[in-house]
Amino acid sequence: MKKIFIIIPLFLGGFLFSQKKPVKKPVRKTAITQKLNYHDEFKKISDEIMVNGTAYDNLGELTKGIGPRFSATTGYKKAADWAEKKLKEIGVETIWRQEAKVPVWIRGRESLQIKAGNGDWKNIRMLSFGNSEGTGGKDLTGEIVLINSVTELNAISIGQLKDKIVFVNLPMDPRIINTSDSYLLAAKSKLISPSVIALTGAKALIIRSLTTANDDIPHAKMIYYEPDDKVKIPAITIGVRSADELEKLLKKEKVTAKINMTAESKGETTNPNIIAEIPGKKDSNVILLGAQLDSWDFGEGAIDDGTGVVQCIEVLRAFKALGIENRHTIRVVLYANSENGGQGRDMYAAYVKKKGERHIFALGTDAGGYSPRGFSLDMSPQRRRLIFEWKNYFLPYGVYDFDQTEAIQDISPLKKLDIPLAELVVDTQRYFDYHHSVEDTFDKVNKRELLLGTVAMTQMIFMIDKNW
Repeated sequence: MKKIFIIIPLFLGGFLFSQKKPVKKPVRKTAITQKLNYHDEFKKISDEIMVNGTAYDNLGELTKGIGPRFSATTGYKKAADWAEKKLKEIGVETIWRQEAKVPVWIRGRESLQIKAGNGDWKNIRMLSFGNSEGTGGKDLTGEIVLINSVTELNAISIGQLKDKIVFVNLPMDPRIINTSDSYLLAAKSKLISPSVIALTGAKALIIRSLTTANDDIPHAKMIYYEPDDKVKIPAITIGVRSADELEKLLKKEKVTAKINMTAESKGETTNPNIIAEIPGKKDSNVILLGAQLDSWDFGEGAIDDGTGVVQCIEVLRAFKALGIENRHTIRVVLYANSENGGQGRDMYAAYVKKKGERHIFALGTDAGGYSPRGFSLDMSPQRRRLIFEWKNYFLPYGVYDFDQTEAIQDISPLKKLDIPLAELVVDTQRYFDYHHSVEDTFDKVNKRELLLGTVAMTQMIFMIDKNW
């Protein structure tokens, strides 16, 4: 009995004492964020696109199947329908159109002839500048005057060029290795502004094509008239060989030009931006990919900018194929009217501002689908430093240049909204050989280079999505 008497109190005492201890709360298991091996992720992206990528085949369909897709033409309508169809085929469910006002400009018939002294008329291959006024289908004849510098232009007295045709033989500077920089420098010259030249009393403008090629293919560009221009003179371009020959001829004798153009502007219509997105799993913040859907009216628009269009579509396809669950919304915008107005990009920027959508990054591609070299980062130094930390992941893919700081493509209006911008940087040494000419065709695009650029774009979008 004693043993029982002693054991029971000890047991009860232990039981009562244990009840006074604080009860431990069960530990709630939290989700562990898996640290990604970015080298492995980059390799997955590269393998998928280089083996299964559809960008090159899509480019063939767009350029050979549709051809020129100038604003306000049936070609653009077909391209818009085609883009929607391709986006649906890769499984994108959210697709819509955003109508933008675009000018209706019709090139019509055009010709240029020159005559030295009392010789015979000689036909010169030419192109009207986009949005140029024509001659009403009548011959416009005048003596050609060569002006190759702003200093020469400023030295000319008022009326000295009255009824003359000004010829500007201004080449892209071959000393500038970045051909985009060389092009922009030449394109900004007052000498190729019809509004400036018209103030001298001249009645037409002929310029040397802005190209790196050594051939006789004319390369057009867009020209602007100032709203208060009393006279809108015709503006045309000729190939570099014709330009050099003309300059030599002018140094020997008087040369007369005869221009005949039926080009005319016929008001406005609307063309759609094509917009598609994969909604974000975490939030609706937007990561944007942009390219221009239109092309000039005389070429297939392969390097400018069919390559950009198919690259943007391919980025979405790769995300879908790899089952990448994007945290933020990844959106593609294929812009209308980039070549002769830019209303598509302005419309989209106005839409973003009005809706108050938060865009955390925008990447443009409009450089011809050549081998990727890096990204131009138009953003705050703090944001640039974040991307600099990823350079080693890109190096195995030949992507090393992160030092440029301008993104000038169709995403540029978004800069006013403080959105970080980037532009795919490629090897541009051949781009201006074909840019804005009839030579801008599908055969100028290398499949491997095109896909490598798409790989770099997809890798960049992936890194932004996972880290910003």
